Amino acid sequence: MYALQYVSAALYLAAGVGAVLGLSLPAPKVLSGARWGLAMGVAAQFCAFATLHRLTPAPSLTDLGYALSLMTWLAAGVTVFLVSRISLPGFVPPVAFVAFLATFGAMLHRPEAAVVDVGTTIPHAHVLLASAGLAALGLAGLADFFFLIEHRALKQRRKVPRKLPMPSLEALDRVNRVTLAVGFPLLSLGVITGGLWLHARMGSYFGGSLHETWMLIAWMIYLGLFALRFAGHQGARQAAASAVAGFTFLLAAVVGAGVVS
Repeated sequence: MYALQYVSAALYLAAGVGAVLGLSLPAPKVLSGARWGLAMGVAAQFCAFATLHRLTPAPSLTDLGYALSLMTWLAAGVTVFLVSRISLPGFVPPVAFVAFLATFGAMLHRPEAAVVDVGTTIPHAHVLLASAGLAALGLAGLADFFFLIEHRALKQRRKVPRKLPMPSLEALDRVNRVTLAVGFPLLSLGVITGGLWLHARMGSYFGGSLHETWMLIAWMIYLGLFALRFAGHQGARQAAASAVAGFTFLLAAVVGAGVVS
C-alpha cells in the first residue's frame, strides 16, 4: 500500500512539472502527457486506498493526513474528468502539486492504529462525504480564482501572456456551477454524518469544539452562497469572489481548527 502511495506521489509530481512545461513552452504533447500522468496518479492512489485494510494495524481514514490525501485524490479525479470535457489550461499544475504534497505528507505521518470503532461505517462515511464535498468546492475555488484573474485582465484591456493560457470565462463559470451544485450537497451529508458519529460516541449531535463550530459556520456560509448562485441569480464575478472567500474559510475550518484541536 505504501509503495503505491509513493508511486502516486511521484506521478502527481511528474504531472505537475510536465503541465508547467507544457504550458510555458508551449508544448501540447507534453501537456497531454501531464494529464495522462495525473490520471495514472489517481489510478495508483485508488489502488493504494483499496489495499488500506490489509495493513496491520489498519490506519483510519479519519486521520487528518489520510483525510487530506483522500480529499486531494478526489479533487484530482474530478479534475481528470473536467479537463477531458472542458478546455481548462492551467488547471492541472496546482491540483497535481497539491495532490503530491498531500500524498507524500500522509506517508510521513503514519498513525499506529485505527481510531474508529470496529463495526461502524459512520466515521468513514463522514470522511468520504466531507472529503468529496471539500474536493468539489476546492475546485470551485480554484476555477473562480482563475476567473477573477481573467476577468481583471479583460477589464484592464490587457491579455494574459500567450505562454500562460487561461481558460475562458464561460468554461470557468461552468465549472463553478457544476462543482458547487455537487459539492454543497456532499458537504451537507458530511456534516450530517459527522453529527451522527458524534452522537454515537458522546450522545450529542454537537459537542461545541472549535472544529465543529467553524465547520457549522462554513456550512451556513456555503448555504448562502448556494442559494445566491442558484436561486438569487448572482452574477458570475460575484459568485467567483464569494466562492474563493468561502473555500478559504472552509479550509481554515477543516484543517486549521482540526490541527488546533
